[in-house]
Amino acid sequence: MTTTVPTPAPVFEGVLAARYRAQTGVGAGGFESALPALLAAPDQALPVPPADVRTVWGQGGSADPVAVAEILHRARADSAQPWPVPLATAAARLHDDGDREGWESVAFERQRRLSRAALAATHTLSATALGEVLDGVWLLCEQSSWCWPAHDDALRAHGSVLPVVTDPYLDLGAGEAVGQLAWIDHVLGARLEARYPGIRSRIRHEARVRVFDPFTRRRDWHWLGLDGDVHNWNPWIHGNVLVAALRLLDAPGDAAERARVVALAIEGIDRYVTALPPDGAIDEGYAYWWNGACRALEALDILRHATGGALDAADIPALRETVAFPHRMHLSGGWYLNLADGQARPLAAQPWHALHRAARAVGDPDAAAHAAAHRVAGAPAASEHEGLGRLLRAITDTEWVGAVEDAAPLPRDVWLPSTEVLLARPRGGSAAGLTLAAKGGHNDEHHNHNDVGSFVVASDGVPVIVDAGRPTYTLQTFGPDRYDIWTMQSGWHNVPVIGGAEQGAGAGFAASGVEALITDASASLSMDLSGAYPGVTTPWRRTVRLDREAGRVTVEDSWPSAGSAEGSPTSIRMLLAGDVRLGDAETLIVTPLDGASPVRISWPAGVPAALVVRELDDPMLSEVWGQSLTRLDLDVTTRDHVVVTVELDQTNAEDAR
Repeated sequence: MTTTVPTPAPVFEGVLAARYRAQTGVGAGGFESALPALLAAPDQALPVPPADVRTVWGQGGSADPVAVAEILHRARADSAQPWPVPLATAAARLHDDGDREGWESVAFERQRRLSRAALAATHTLSATALGEVLDGVWLLCEQSSWCWPAHDDALRAHGSVLPVVTDPYLDLGAGEAVGQLAWIDHVLGARLEARYPGIRSRIRHEARVRVFDPFTRRRDWHWLGLDGDVHNWNPWIHGNVLVAALRLLDAPGDAAERARVVALAIEGIDRYVTALPPDGAIDEGYAYWWNGACRALEALDILRHATGGALDAADIPALRETVAFPHRMHLSGGWYLNLADGQARPLAAQPWHALHRAARAVGDPDAAAHAAAHRVAGAPAASEHEGLGRLLRAITDTEWVGAVEDAAPLPRDVWLPSTEVLLARPRGGSAAGLTLAAKGGHNDEHHNHNDVGSFVVASDGVPVIVDAGRPTYTLQTFGPDRYDIWTMQSGWHNVPVIGGAEQGAGAGFAASGVEALITDASASLSMDLSGAYPGVTTPWRRTVRLDREAGRVTVEDSWPSAGSAEGSPTSIRMLLAGDVRLGDAETLIVTPLDGASPVRISWPAGVPAALVVRELDDPMLSEVWGQSLTRLDLDVTTRDHVVVTVELDQTNAEDAR
């Protein structure tokens, strides 16, 4: 073992600890000693009944019958197939060509199969189903590492392209694995142990060696946020560690260790909650809310249950605000404002039940309606793709199972000062017409793209001037060559290229003088972009505005003089999705995806325009945008002021196509 153990950091006392102290009367730093008395017994600590509660899990029980039936069908099909086996060559390949998918896709499917088996066994209690669970649990326990290869530090620490079993790395994958085993133990542990004595002790051994010991021994994990940089790994891992500690540290002599691990998990989540801005915004964007803020909400809800309500964080303002973040970023249907590495049309199968539960807890009817808008009648309440814990919680949440499909709230205006993001539409409750979204910010946000000053325009809620998102993750995505990826570069965002310069990466490359103005007639965001560009010292003022009455978006850029050196042009760029054709004079028509209303983009006479088509060969992009995106380049080298207008096209829609 070569790991250096740092000096333990002082106990962190943030907004979560302050709230819990007020609720319990425990003094600062006293949670660990108070927890044994506050925590429920291990077999009662998780908010899902075990398999022996047949009024929930048996035939005709209250667990969602649609989800159970669908998963039983897939579990039966599994039995005719060999278990997926993630290979060493696939793990090592990461260091050859950067590929992550070869190992991850196989490992993830194995864990999904185990979740299906666990639900089938919980429902049927059959010997065959229990045997399938045993095989899956054993395979997971025999897997050399639960850490996803892209996260492991084995190469840096040991010079190995494969995991080093004597020095396990605690990452998202290890958290997911131990969380899955804890939920299996909770619902099926007694039944498994009765048929296969010794399996529960194996689970506990692996949890201790791979998770509890590294978690408490090493306090230099980057995801702890000790340096103030707190991101979505924090609540995701801490939440799984919390679940595992509550259930698996159940031996007579484990009480002190259980309290210690739970206290450290609370402290870690406290760092995330304390760093959450007052407006609840997530700089990684909507797609990462589910595995960041949502994970924190879920973990704190489990802690509330495990303490019989003694520790309840529902009224912390930032948590209440972040429950609203998903519907504030909603454009229409499956489309969302995507920032950073997020997709504009993410997978529809999100854990909507978790949002619905959180909305109920904080009393946010709009957030609850947004979640219920995705609760399609007759559809399963959840699937195994969300992870076993989320699946079990969803299909036993009777309020979610019985929720009726609702209308999405679609607020008229959203302004999030912490991330400098504005979203505005002509009227609340409707996606019709043009929706404008724009951002200021800086270029060191989590999952950052160089996009200070970028904007998105949607027609009828469908993005037409767009942010591409990101391609499939590889080793390069989070390495030193990240900004060699075209989707991360400002040149492929809706921002200018100034004197040949694109934006720089880092917190110092930021917008300044940001001003949001929202009235009944219009909404606008104005800022100076010059600070986002290396070597640019003269101001570049950009104002994007939605005129509600005219149904028009304008993008106005002004700068003191042309100022571009010969051979270093200045251009304004816009990335377009849909069918693009040049119109008369200085216009083009874009027919968006999904049958949305065509849009006309116009610019001043005499400004040269060029179209650059980018073919999309990565499914993370093509599944959202189709086969290509088109970039509009406006050469403004000789100008000092340009206004671009975006309007619904009034010509015949069929002609526009």
